[in-house]
Amino acid sequence: MFKHILIPTDGSKLSDAALHAGLQLAKEQGSEVTVLYVMPDYSALMYSGEGMSTYNSSELNKDSEKTADRVLQAAQDLAKAEGMACKTARTTNYSVHQAIIQQAKDSHCDLICMASHGRKGIAGILLGSETQRVLVNSSIPVLVHRSAKT
Repeated sequence: MFKHILIPTDGSKLSDAALHAGLQLAKEQGSEVTVLYVMPDYSALMYSGEGMSTYNSSELNKDSEKTADRVLQAAQDLAKAEGMACKTARTTNYSVHQAIIQQAKDSHCDLICMASHGRKGIAGILLGSETQRVLVNSSIPVLVHRSAKT
């Protein structure tokens, strides 16, 4: 049914569970998989009304790239262990949900499989939810993976 699944990950335990589930679904469906890591755009985040902050974003960017490399390599290793091929992508964007939707479009994905942190109430309102934003703004179907509470 699905030909190409995008699985965004941030390397968290919840994202890892969604990655496992997405890879399993792709294996069952015979689908292609692209795993995406969105790096924060520190230059956009550090801009204030009075001009650029004094922070040097290059060190933060280097750390972000190292984390992206580690997370995406782990995804490829997991896919390989499942006997599957897996493409990876990383992008820098101040808006995670927009980056996810754009990558899904650019890769011609027909499903986005992602984790939900399951925040409710005031925490959900204050912290926001990238998953919720993807659900609201994507024309591509989204499968939300919720890990069982232990």
